Amino acid sequence: MELLLSSVLDAFLHHMEYGLGRGHHTVVSYSVDLGQFLEFLEQEGVLTPRHITSGHVRSFLREMLGFGYAKTSAARKLSALRSFFEYMCEQHMLSQNPAASVRTPKLPKHLPLALSGEDARRLVEEGPRGEGACRDRAILEILYGSGLRVAELVSLDWEHVDLEERWIRVLGKGNKERYVPLSIPAQEALETWKVLLGKKFALEAPIFPGSRGASRITVRTVHRIVTNIARELGFYNVTPHTLRHTFATHMLEGNAPLRVVQELLGHENLGTTQKYLQITPGQMVRSYCAAHPRAGGESDV
Repeated sequence: MELLLSSVLDAFLHHMEYGLGRGHHTVVSYSVDLGQFLEFLEQEGVLTPRHITSGHVRSFLREMLGFGYAKTSAARKLSALRSFFEYMCEQHMLSQNPAASVRTPKLPKHLPLALSGEDARRLVEEGPRGEGACRDRAILEILYGSGLRVAELVSLDWEHVDLEERWIRVLGKGNKERYVPLSIPAQEALETWKVLLGKKFALEAPIFPGSRGASRITVRTVHRIVTNIARELGFYNVTPHTLRHTFATHMLEGNAPLRVVQELLGHENLGTTQKYLQITPGQMVRSYCAAHPRAGGESDV
């Protein structure tokens, strides 16, 4: 006898929590999204797995968007459905995944918000604490001070850095090489970190070695370092890419030419760099006060 979908969902959620070790909030989120899908199927007269089609999945997503759900929410629901169907395929309840051919809703592209100058200063100066503070400070100073991608940061060896002249040789996307200036705080942080490494320091060695015998630190570890430090200071949704975006924004706010910022970021197309040209409220007020005869002079913003 074929199981009802409600029973299959219970088994899947149990598998997620106890078999895969997913967190409570993740399981609850899946429960809500998949519960909505089962309600939709019930209205369609579908109660067992073998009657589910890709058409049901598409209709469900259209209905969710029609109810006012954002495309990001619809994309999350589709991801939950794919996992649910994959589980049913593994349990031989389905021969193929009905969501496999369904396209994810096209999501709007949003740039991460840039930190203010003061918040960026607090992050790099006050954030790093504890045993890894010296290393973490160097990581933050390079990400914010030079605008490197996180993958570029973890691939750095000591031979790529000229501490005296304050330059970094970066191997970017497509193996394109570029030279990026090193800020004075980043130079000082790296010199301190090099001393701390002691005998482990070698020109051909990674600047940031990994733990447990790994040759170099991983992208995931750097991501965790940045988000954890930011969260401790009350800054949320701050990632290594946020610091790269902050670098670009502060350079442009300081009137750096767009072409220069393009070279520093390693962008092949100028249009990619232009996305960072966002007018902030502060810039708007300052420009208004400086330019309009009735504005009343300079602004304190």
